[in-house]
Amino acid sequence: MYGFINTCLKSLVMDKFGEETWTKLREQAGVQDTFMTYEVYQDEITLRLVAEACRLLDVEASVVLRQFGEYFFEFCKRSGYAHMLRTLGANLFEFMENLDALHGYLSLSYKEMNAPSFRVEKNHDGSMLLHYYSDRRGLCHIVPGIIGAVAKDFFSSRIEMEIVNQMEEVERTGKKEHVVFLITHHTAISDKINSRNINTTSASKLTQASERRHHTEHSNKQEMEKPRQTKKHMCATRRNHWETVRGLVQLGKGKLLRGFEPVFPEELCVDLKTFCTAFPFHIVFDEELRVRQAGVTVQRIVPGLQTMGIQLDQYFTILHPEVTFTIASIRKFINSHFVLQTLRDMMPESWRDAPMLQLRGQMLWMASMGCMLYQASPLLRSLQELEERRMYLSDIAPHDATRHLILLNQQRLAEMELSSQLERKKEQLRQLSQHLEQEKQKTDNLLYAMLPKHVANQLKEGKRVDAGEFKECTILFSDVVTFTTICSQCEPIQIVNMLNSMYLRFDRLTTVHNVYKVETIGDAYMVVGGVPIPVSSHAQRVANFALGMIMAIKEVTNPVTGGPIQIRVGLHSGPVLAGVVGEKMPRYCLFGDTVNTASRMESHGLPDKIHLSPTVYHALQEKGFQMEERGEIEVKGKGRMRTYFLLKNLRALNAEILGHLVREAGSGQESVCSSDCSDELPSFRSSVQAVQSDDRRLTVAMCYGDNLTEDKPSAPLTEALTSAKCLTGSRWDQKRSESLQSGCRSENEDFDVKEDAVRCGPDGAEPPPAAHNKRHVCSRFCVLV
Repeated sequence: MYGFINTCLKSLVMDKFGEETWTKLREQAGVQDTFMTYEVYQDEITLRLVAEACRLLDVEASVVLRQFGEYFFEFCKRSGYAHMLRTLGANLFEFMENLDALHGYLSLSYKEMNAPSFRVEKNHDGSMLLHYYSDRRGLCHIVPGIIGAVAKDFFSSRIEMEIVNQMEEVERTGKKEHVVFLITHHTAISDKINSRNINTTSASKLTQASERRHHTEHSNKQEMEKPRQTKKHMCATRRNHWETVRGLVQLGKGKLLRGFEPVFPEELCVDLKTFCTAFPFHIVFDEELRVRQAGVTVQRIVPGLQTMGIQLDQYFTILHPEVTFTIASIRKFINSHFVLQTLRDMMPESWRDAPMLQLRGQMLWMASMGCMLYQASPLLRSLQELEERRMYLSDIAPHDATRHLILLNQQRLAEMELSSQLERKKEQLRQLSQHLEQEKQKTDNLLYAMLPKHVANQLKEGKRVDAGEFKECTILFSDVVTFTTICSQCEPIQIVNMLNSMYLRFDRLTTVHNVYKVETIGDAYMVVGGVPIPVSSHAQRVANFALGMIMAIKEVTNPVTGGPIQIRVGLHSGPVLAGVVGEKMPRYCLFGDTVNTASRMESHGLPDKIHLSPTVYHALQEKGFQMEERGEIEVKGKGRMRTYFLLKNLRALNAEILGHLVREAGSGQESVCSSDCSDELPSFRSSVQAVQSDDRRLTVAMCYGDNLTEDKPSAPLTEALTSAKCLTGSRWDQKRSESLQSGCRSENEDFDVKEDAVRCGPDGAEPPPAAHNKRHVCSRFCVLV
């Protein structure tokens, strides 16, 4: 089928069911998204689309095909064929009778079109039988949709169509599927016509009553003078004349009621030579297919026709309609246009390598002579085909419209080629635009992974990003226990694999609890809740994230011991200042003493323990978390502090905290709660939104009581950035005294500098050459000086 059909099917699905349905349909059918109008595609593509549409919409094929037929008629009208369709016939019978002629005309443009064939018959009761022939099985239900739409739109009628017979056609050489539709026609008379008829009837009755009254008043009067009688007679004569006209003409229709009777001459006033010259491609043959007469040009091209009495089927074969070459078959399809093609073996030597001549015309049965007249013209689509057959325009009769049709179609073919080129360019641009959008999405995703979304958008627009103060947030730090020892006993690739496995799980948890990952330096991991989008549940989110870290880390193997690795986790809540620093590789950094205190909670923590500051402890009270007091400890730079350990969440399941789906027993449904979830745990429920994480496991976000908004951070503090410094450990040769000021600690002195560690720079980058001999890692934390 041509791409026009598939484009119509795509337009139907998108108009009726939306673009998403079409995308899903074509993906399941395994077909492309766009079809070229004048390009031929395999029938299997259309059939797969129809089959998938039936499955997707859960309806029968007949329903889909009928709706497609109705939409196809409207699609053809929108595509510029409305006027052509409207002029096919004055009524539905004539419209269907000329469908084959329409397909024959369209075949000039769509050369490889294999259209169905139609034949219509009238019954005595006013119903019609429409015979449908096609090579494609199972598509007959399109016909009622098309014909019904035509009857309703063009002829203001309502019809009913039902299949009365479906068979294999024996007489046809092709288009074997033969379906017979019974068409019952119901004329839809408009209210305007009814009103007009009622008014006409009322006026007629009033006129008759007036005449009767006039006759009664003058019945007893004497005869008037002769001149007056003469005048009256003339008026009566005039009235009788208009009454005669009314009898001939149907009121409001303008058609004669009496049938038209043509007048024929007693003898044909055309001699044979003139007739054969005026109609150079006609052929007359009898019931035995013996040629009795032929036009002069067809005799020149097919010299065998000069021998009268030869068999016509020895020189020609019927291409359309695909029936056997017999008088009975031809008379059965007498209303169809016939296309005959010469047989190569019977052509002269000069024609052996040239394309065969095709004739298209009408069959007329002459009962009085027992012969069939085939009045035809050469079937040529372009000047190129004319030259290939060694013919000229002068070979075609001047009265034959084929001359002009060839020239007009030559121009149309050039326009079609230009249209095809434009369609191909349009499709290329669409694919490039789609590819560009995909690449842009990848770039945006990479940028949003480095910076908050609203900050990244401002930077893309070239705007300045002001710092913002957050009065409440919760910060988490974590690191790997004995990381220095692990690094000293393993190969660098083993360390990379271990850290990657750990960070993939942690990154997945940031999606579950919607917390912001600030950065990772070596084995250190830093997240914050309530920044850059303020939320009231920042402490609960970070606490659940920490519990998830402890559970997830059990799946990461220590390359030295072969068992699970251990981590320390520290949490602290308080105010911070956040902003973007730097132009090359800009980072979204946090400033304030809250950052330093959270780092101290982590460094003073215990393996596989979540160390809480007093502010976090108070924020989590009465929130369903189980905590225990650690007591007062000496915190470097802070003095003595009473700290706590977070044990578990009493209101949420482990599966919810990890964001895993749990299949409910016996239901076959996947959810984040097991079948024994009770209504006593209302605080944390999982949302229905699911995303695909890097480790290819389905992640379900946890639902909290507050809603995240994309509002910008509160009150920009430009002046604060002047006094704020982001002190990092990117200077590999910095002294330990500088590490104290920047908040960096060594493993021996509770700082962030770890000697004898794996070689890597900030964010996993290769360290500078001067650092190769020292083999250390420095974590990067920002504090307000």
